[in-house]
Amino acid sequence: MRYVSTRGDATPRRFCEILLEGLAPDGGLYLPERYPRVDAGTLTRWRGLPYAELAFQILSLYIDDIPAADLRALCQRTYTRERFGTDAIVPLRPLEPGLWIEALSNGPTLAFKDMAMQLLGGLFEYELARRGERLNILGATSGDTGSAAEYAMRGKAGVQVFMLSPHGRMSPFQQAQMYSLPDANIHNIAIEGVFDDCQDIVKAVSNDLVFKRAHRIGSVNSINWARLLAQVVYYFAGWFQATTASDERVSFAVPSGNFGNVCAGHVARMMGLPIGRLLVATNENDVLDEFFRTGCYRVRAAAETHETSSPSMDISKASNFERFVFDLLGRDAARVRKLFGTHLARDGGFALDAAAHKRCASFGFVSGRSTHADRLATIRDTWQRFGAMIDPHTADGLKVARERRVAGEPVVVLETALPVKFSSTLVEALGQEPPRPEALVGIEDLPRRCDVLPADVSAVKALIAAHDTR
Repeated sequence: MRYVSTRGDATPRRFCEILLEGLAPDGGLYLPERYPRVDAGTLTRWRGLPYAELAFQILSLYIDDIPAADLRALCQRTYTRERFGTDAIVPLRPLEPGLWIEALSNGPTLAFKDMAMQLLGGLFEYELARRGERLNILGATSGDTGSAAEYAMRGKAGVQVFMLSPHGRMSPFQQAQMYSLPDANIHNIAIEGVFDDCQDIVKAVSNDLVFKRAHRIGSVNSINWARLLAQVVYYFAGWFQATTASDERVSFAVPSGNFGNVCAGHVARMMGLPIGRLLVATNENDVLDEFFRTGCYRVRAAAETHETSSPSMDISKASNFERFVFDLLGRDAARVRKLFGTHLARDGGFALDAAAHKRCASFGFVSGRSTHADRLATIRDTWQRFGAMIDPHTADGLKVARERRVAGEPVVVLETALPVKFSSTLVEALGQEPPRPEALVGIEDLPRRCDVLPADVSAVKALIAAHDTR
């Protein structure tokens, strides 16, 4: 299996090369030259596999430069009952006939990002040890990626983490999870701006090839193909739990801001998993909903990016969206390079022609939008009718699932996080605090380590260089 850039870099690479790379040298994102196809017979053989073995089977279709025994062992060490709380790892919770929530938030940081990040930490440590190298991971978070990455990488040999977050924009619980970690290889950087400023800095540093190579910069954001690939697994796991036969179709409703989570669903669908539709749920930062409705991708400036009660989706520039557009346009790298490398930088967006926009439906995509009032109403309704507490992002997904679902369509809503991470919104909706795991009681009172910097690439580079141990 070889990987290519969405912007046309002509050097095919193997998995372990792009594992440590992040962005391609031309600024594009990596995708496999082809998607492996999974037929009905394979689905039948995979049904009933433990999650760790299912992960190995799917990952091995894309990874052929790690010995199979080592890859299987990595999956088995990662996806355990001790780490994720259940043997199913991602159990489905039924709400009403044909509508489920897939529990993705039972990992160490109580968010779906753990599903991929825990594996990524093991992959990084494995490959760095094999090469005898080090890696400085640079990431951006709107809330959950940061803590998931830091908990996955803390204490890992040869790895340092530099995590950018928007200063004051995350929930108190999210800030406490990240900033209270005492590990010497973890560096928190609060950027005076919004998430998109953090993400732009990560991309700018990654595009400075001299600095990137000198300081061995890698990525844990979903621009890293390995992380997105790990997320593909839970679409298969959710589909298996919702079906009994290999020809049954299931749709997935996915809260999305950066397009990574739902892009994994796109990959699963391209592989042949019988996914009916992918329902993209946004909050008031509705760049993706606007695109799927109109064909216009219009990035908002920082001043236009709303601070909402589902803060992990307060994103106005969806990094992974380029991967989907690459497939949508028939893998025309020159056209993608023009749209994302020229028009986006010059005009702040682009509009697809009518024919290309119409093709979005053939890939299963449909979208919807949720507001603060919608979130409160959905959280309240879910508690009153089903006795289930959900976080505000999952509420966005559930609201759009109900709104866009057609008669008889089975829909799995992907859970984003446990409610305790966003307790103020739960209190507003229900008048009570959500339950908190005993190990996390009082986390907001722990000492914190965090540097506050302006939204300036050079300031971030200077901090990385100061901590880089060669």
